[in-house]
Amino acid sequence: MPASPPPLDHDRVTARLRAAGCVFAEDEAQLLLEGARTPEQLASWVEQRADGRPLEQILGWTSFAGLRIAVEPGVFVPRRRTEWLAEQAIRLVEAGSRVAVDLCCGAGAVGAAVAAVTGQVEWHAVDIDAAAVRCARRNLPREAHVYQGDLFAPLPSRLRGRVDLVAANAPYVPTAEIALMPPEARLHEPAAALDGGPDGLDVQRRIAAEAPRWLAPGGTLVIETSRAQATGTAAACSEAGLRPQITTCDELGATVVIGSQPSPWRRAG
Repeated sequence: MPASPPPLDHDRVTARLRAAGCVFAEDEAQLLLEGARTPEQLASWVEQRADGRPLEQILGWTSFAGLRIAVEPGVFVPRRRTEWLAEQAIRLVEAGSRVAVDLCCGAGAVGAAVAAVTGQVEWHAVDIDAAAVRCARRNLPREAHVYQGDLFAPLPSRLRGRVDLVAANAPYVPTAEIALMPPEARLHEPAAALDGGPDGLDVQRRIAAEAPRWLAPGGTLVIETSRAQATGTAAACSEAGLRPQITTCDELGATVVIGSQPSPWRRAG
């Protein structure tokens, strides 16, 4: 009877992941070893990772702004650069925003980061993907309102003209560039969370165009984009009547456009 293979240890897992092309093989091996409950689960997880499934979907969580955010298989994994979007949202909530909407919320990471700092906000989150909505309901505070639907469509009409903050991590990858993305993204994350149309700005334009009808006077839209697309995102805000400002964070490689709704007295002036 052939001998059973030796149990997987850190060195063997690291070697398997490194052979599969995982850049951070040692760190990932440690996380898989710590998370797996049985040798069989560990072996399965190692092969899933070697086949290209995102580590976060295998473990069932990702780290974001110091929090553990639950993610299911097939759900868009929050990127670290989106912490810059969360920082802008936190700053605005601390400055007085009390009603906030998170569009394309994914697993709800931005709202969870805001809630970890301050609970003094009425939070509404929307995503078109059912699995993302399930995760957001797990990650956001119990009192948050989470809806499945297309952008502003599922929001209650009572919010029109009352929203102080709209945060959005809308898809902004140009369609032709999806094929160039790493397999773990293009094969294991929903296309709707990645594909932003021919120039990557289709969904952003829709958000910017409709946001003024939902924003309160002096309210703000904060939307993640790329450095190369920032002028286009800012132009979409300007065309909608919002005053745009581009902010960047070199450490995170992040770019966010802030579009401010003029207050009535400023419009009159």
